Amino acid sequence: MQLDSKKKQALEYYREYRKAETEEHPLTYFFWECTLRCNLHCLHCGSDCLKDAIPDMPREDFLQVLDSLKPHIDPKRFIVVITGGEPLMRPDLVECGKEIQKRGYPWGMVTNALAMTPEKMADLVNAGLKSMTISLDGLQSTHNHFRGSEHSYDQAVQAIYMATHTPGLTFDIVTCVNKQNLPELPEIREMLIKLGLKRWRIATVFPKGRAKDNPLFQLTDQEFKQVFDFIRETKLQGKINANYGCEGFLGSYEHAVRDYPFFCRAGINIGSVLADGSISACPSLRGDYIQGNIYKDDFWDVWQNRYQVMRDHSWAKIGDCETCEYWDFCEGSSLHLRDEKTKQLAYCHVKRLQNAGV
Repeated sequence: MQLDSKKKQALEYYREYRKAETEEHPLTYFFWECTLRCNLHCLHCGSDCLKDAIPDMPREDFLQVLDSLKPHIDPKRFIVVITGGEPLMRPDLVECGKEIQKRGYPWGMVTNALAMTPEKMADLVNAGLKSMTISLDGLQSTHNHFRGSEHSYDQAVQAIYMATHTPGLTFDIVTCVNKQNLPELPEIREMLIKLGLKRWRIATVFPKGRAKDNPLFQLTDQEFKQVFDFIRETKLQGKINANYGCEGFLGSYEHAVRDYPFFCRAGINIGSVLADGSISACPSLRGDYIQGNIYKDDFWDVWQNRYQVMRDHSWAKIGDCETCEYWDFCEGSSLHLRDEKTKQLAYCHVKRLQNAGV
């Protein structure tokens, strides 16, 4: 996989930007894992989400963290994103949104939309909802199988329709590709275009949680390449802005399947408070990446003085990464793709694409 001179120069410029951004590490994207409870049992889930899990974090505890951040944050460059579990499992979600809005912060949410109704959508928007991500993982039978509910697809499509008809709401759809829905991508694309969708995020499932040993999610290298060829084709069509998810450096596919080059912003711009109070970055990072806990640490102090494992990736230059020609642009790929015990990279996007003949 060779980079042409123009793409290599662009990546060099972006590397300098990434270095400056890491040194400054402005907190702009703040996840709150408000619950671990979920109303679905998805085949790919990488968390411990259950219908009955640990108690939800009291909203007052998270609001105290927001209050402590206020002297340090520019609300115009900051958003709170509520995730889970499934946020709609919280009976006080609207109240949470109102309190976040009252403090001057824009907020959004990630949802499977199973419990979304027109009344709930209206209440959330009135409470300040500014952005939303909805999961759609195939056509009807595929999506319902993937999500474990015969009602999930219809609810997701209804939520997409409501979102497209809600003025001022920024939203996208995320689709996790697997062997079953890969052939459906063109038809899903046409359906989303007809629904009026502007932004579509396509992801591959990393080997963790329930997906780790499920052959449904183990794409061959050729199927892996097919995902990126589809995204590139969709972007060239110009009818919907499709992008690959944020993980993994993609070599010659960079900027062809994403609007911006690869940059793992965990701990650089992205912080999070997990359901048990743990302080992390992207909610996908747990285990050894936990930096503290809000019940004993001040979040801003942690943000300023920890996160070294995410801001200096030199420790990740092991195994194949040690001699990789793309290290300067990749720096060891996304942290959630590394084995928590050995720190080795579970799989390399570039290597998989090279194996597919790119």
